[in-house]
Amino acid sequence: MNILFLTMFNFKSFSDSGIYEDLAREFVNNRHNVYVVAPTEKRNNADTAVTECGDNYALLRVKTGNLQKTGFIKKGIATVRVSAQFKKAIKKHFRGIKFDVILYSTPPITLYDAIKYFKNRDNAKTYLLLKDIFPQNAVDLGVLTKSGLKGVIYKYFRGKEKKLYAVSDRIGCMSEANKAYIIEHNSGIDVGKISVVSNSIEPRNVDLTADEKIEMRNKYGIPQDKRIFVYGGNLGRPQDIPFIIECLKSLKDNKQAYFVVVGDGTEYGKLQNFAETEKPTNLKLLKRLPRDDFDRMIAACDVGLIFLDRRFTIPNYPSRLLSYMQACIPVLACTDSNTDVGNDIVNDGYGWWCESSDPKAFAALTEKICSMSGAQLSETGETAKRVLYDKFTVKTSVQKITEDLEHENTGL
Repeated sequence: MNILFLTMFNFKSFSDSGIYEDLAREFVNNRHNVYVVAPTEKRNNADTAVTECGDNYALLRVKTGNLQKTGFIKKGIATVRVSAQFKKAIKKHFRGIKFDVILYSTPPITLYDAIKYFKNRDNAKTYLLLKDIFPQNAVDLGVLTKSGLKGVIYKYFRGKEKKLYAVSDRIGCMSEANKAYIIEHNSGIDVGKISVVSNSIEPRNVDLTADEKIEMRNKYGIPQDKRIFVYGGNLGRPQDIPFIIECLKSLKDNKQAYFVVVGDGTEYGKLQNFAETEKPTNLKLLKRLPRDDFDRMIAACDVGLIFLDRRFTIPNYPSRLLSYMQACIPVLACTDSNTDVGNDIVNDGYGWWCESSDPKAFAALTEKICSMSGAQLSETGETAKRVLYDKFTVKTSVQKITEDLEHENTGL
């Protein structure tokens, strides 16, 4: 089977680790021919080219405008142009290949035109991996509105969203709440074509010995005698950085909790400014780490953190959760009340949840965790890893996607 996999993720190599690389590689390992198409932003100064090719896989990186860490207008223009850029590049570099399945993830929704073209040209089946719900997420955060000038932009993207759902033969949502939201807010959608396909990875062994944990903490100046809470990932509007700062302030006198924040994003400067002006003694801010060091850093800490803005009405399910579970550490989630990630963490027994509206609630849970024994935390971390293998592996995802496609009579 020839799979055309379209993603806006900065996909660099099939050998890398991550939710998209691991998924693509699992399809390759299942003897399918996988053609990944991903952007290389203008700032990278690289032309469109096939950058990796094997017996049954290829990676085409398409030169686009800057899509991340740029202004809203520039990002919007670049996003709108992506579909035509992808279409042109695929026709040129994958000439003569007939695709059986088109697999694609949001964001963005604007790949609709390219998806429709290749679907009609090759009579291919189409499968959407729904990783965010745009433009409603932008409305939730105040970036767009449903009226006025920004309302015009909202209506344009909402129209594209509806078309993307319509052109998709199957839709894989991240969670049950994600699925329920799509059904409730898209009248007339075929409920039978919607499944749950969780974020997933090919778990790697990142366990550290006691001595290796000490070494890792020493390398980055992290205390050995504190309970270390780590956040790793994007630092943008969805994480509500001002709220994170209020949480840190509420714990400035706590002598046991220490926070490590590893990440970058459009709101990073706010956290950096807080660190430089307030000089909190229980915070280590790291902008970037090599991938291997990042995974080892997570494993050297005690508790993983998830933050989501309280204003979200859409149920997000952050993929950084999987990094914590892989590292065998429990998770403290501070999110809106609409996502089910917090309920899942609590019900499956590998962490804690509070709503992201009250820093005192976060502080109370932090203090509770600080009072727990190391053995209790280790047991909770072991549960996290066990749940990862039970629910969030790419083998499970590929099996579900394949079953859905077989239902669509693709001849797999």
